[in-house]
Amino acid sequence: MSRSWPARAPTTNPGLLGRVGRSCHRHRWLTLLTWVVGVACLITLWTRFGAPASDSFGGNDPGQALLNEHFQRQSGDTLTLAIRSSAPVTSPAVRAQVTGALAPFERAAHVTAVSDPYQVPGQVSRDGHIAVATVQFGVASTSIPNSEALALMNDARTASGHGVTFNLGGDVVDLAETPYGGPTEGIGIGAAAVVLLIAFGSLLAMGLPVVTAVLGIGAGLSLIALLGHVFPAPSFSPIVASMIGLGVGVDYALFIVTRFREALRGDPALGTPEDAVVTAMRTAGRTVLIAGVTVVIGMMGLLVLRQSLLNGVAVAAAATVAMTMLGSLTLLPALLGFTGTRLARPSRMRLPRWLGPRRSERPAAERWAGMIQRRPVLAAAVSTGVILALAAPALGMTLNFPDESAQARGTMGYASYATMARGFGPGFDAPLIVVASLPSPGASTAALSSAIRSTPGVARVTPVVVSRDGQAAMMIAYPGTGEQDPATNALVNTIRDRVLPHVTAGTGLRSYLTGPNASGVAFANLIGGRLPWLVGVVVGVSMLLLLVMFRSVTIAIKAAVMNLLSISAAYGVLVAVCQDGLLGRVFGFPEKMPITTWVPIFLFVILFGLSMDYEVFLLSRIREDYDVTGDNAASVAHGLARTARVITAAAAIMVVVFLSFVAGANVSVKQIGLGLAVAVFIDATLVRMVLVPAVMELLGNANWWLPAPLARVLPKTSRGDDGPPAALAAASAGRSASGVEIGQHR
Repeated sequence: MSRSWPARAPTTNPGLLGRVGRSCHRHRWLTLLTWVVGVACLITLWTRFGAPASDSFGGNDPGQALLNEHFQRQSGDTLTLAIRSSAPVTSPAVRAQVTGALAPFERAAHVTAVSDPYQVPGQVSRDGHIAVATVQFGVASTSIPNSEALALMNDARTASGHGVTFNLGGDVVDLAETPYGGPTEGIGIGAAAVVLLIAFGSLLAMGLPVVTAVLGIGAGLSLIALLGHVFPAPSFSPIVASMIGLGVGVDYALFIVTRFREALRGDPALGTPEDAVVTAMRTAGRTVLIAGVTVVIGMMGLLVLRQSLLNGVAVAAAATVAMTMLGSLTLLPALLGFTGTRLARPSRMRLPRWLGPRRSERPAAERWAGMIQRRPVLAAAVSTGVILALAAPALGMTLNFPDESAQARGTMGYASYATMARGFGPGFDAPLIVVASLPSPGASTAALSSAIRSTPGVARVTPVVVSRDGQAAMMIAYPGTGEQDPATNALVNTIRDRVLPHVTAGTGLRSYLTGPNASGVAFANLIGGRLPWLVGVVVGVSMLLLLVMFRSVTIAIKAAVMNLLSISAAYGVLVAVCQDGLLGRVFGFPEKMPITTWVPIFLFVILFGLSMDYEVFLLSRIREDYDVTGDNAASVAHGLARTARVITAAAAIMVVVFLSFVAGANVSVKQIGLGLAVAVFIDATLVRMVLVPAVMELLGNANWWLPAPLARVLPKTSRGDDGPPAALAAASAGRSASGVEIGQHR
């Protein structure tokens, strides 16, 4: 039986987003078809023309360029073949077994050379039971398929036996054993669906955000691969982009679907489902637009660092967030058109009382806000103290790239590391390549080699190798400390900044320090020098957006400070778990390890944008009520009551999505997932439920302070597209702009 809709009540100006929502709703089949065909085309282009990943953080490294030009066979990545024998490796039987085992590696694709441990000095340990052979590739590790890496690992296992064990280690093995991707995305989607089902109590309402997010992520990942030809991105970019896109995509759709259901369940005089879509887009859609733009700005803030791979990550994550946001603002209104009035039906699931109010009593969230407002100083002091205590370990944060000691126990990569560390010391996995351009063929490098060898912290130096054309020379220095030891970083800086310039001055030699470890240290130095600019740009632009949206200097400053508190707490918990080992094994970290160099940067730009989701959503509701009543305390209580369920569900979705990536194997991705989950949890609980209402109560009407000169300059958009007329109309009808009856809970 079809429903007879009443005549529409006069509506306010729907604004741009309301008109977009109405158009997508009316032309839902065309909108859906456009999205499906568009995403399918993008995925097809991705599979055929996608750019390969690039994992070099060295940027424009002149040392690597010199290696590529004069030592092409040594310019690719390497594998370490660790050989451990119960009998001396120099015994005839073991020697014959080792020599035979090297043959399959010499014939493998992309392999340019395999060193013979019996011919190269220093490749047999002092006790004679451990040896090492180096497998040299002519290409980067990202250009080697996993199938080839697994075949090489199988050759090592096949050759083992009779008391001799062969284990391969290196980036190629690590990527094969602990890939950045895996089943974590599926786990995250499943967990998000469960939370949505609990929050909405409806399979239909649960499916809409998931479908919207998945299509948006599919489009975003395709763009990452295609844009990789212009902005090369590392191999972890798709997984980081998927993590962020899944979290924000589901959240954005959740905000809009929730507002749509509220409008649909409201006064029947408000009109048809199309009007409910317009209302949702005019209010929640605007919140989604501001929040999404803030996340994109945060990610694009990485461009300030002027590092090629970080530029690629910034573009990748920003593209994915932009596509999920576009899906929420265009595809979702079309999907809502197919649901008709079904989402207005009451849920059959019984939810906890605090998630939704009963008509006969004030909602628990509003009662909670009232309790906080009665003791705002105590609430602010306690919550701030807890956050600062969680953040305290961050003062001891150590940054470095993880080595194979961080690999999961039982992997071949870790077995290779353990064997080599036992036989050759911890510095074997941090080789420092010194390459020099010679002024003339035959020029002496004795002084250079001697200076490197006599540098404190250097354990040994390989003999100098001169290129075939006689124009370049190279040697490898091995530190006495491991790759993750701060002393190794200090040694890199000493050689690069002091030893090389001093020993080559006036000789005509141009020497460079290169290799993965040296590039990692150079990357950390670059980040340290440009990080203040990144923080300043992201915080400044985000504050400007909030200032324009809410027309309040106080709100903009408060939001920035509270976001920084959440991020600091996430840093502290991450340091406590990873560096200090607190509950490290619970989260799958095999041992204490430093924080991966790029993780804090990504956490900052991602979290500053994500925190704005809840800030904008909560403050939008508070502002709507304040525009009607002018009562700051009541507006805060009502705003918290109206958003508690949505913010709780949104935060729960993000937490389970991010924690699902902790279940992966790659330690850097695990750190990102843990940091994001902790920050979102703290932001949605201590910050939004305690600190925000307490501080807003203390500030009173000063929350909405805007100097007169700024008021004249800023565009008058902070009250939304409905503006004062809508608020006054709602007041005359006895309702707030957010749909809460004024005086209902007083």
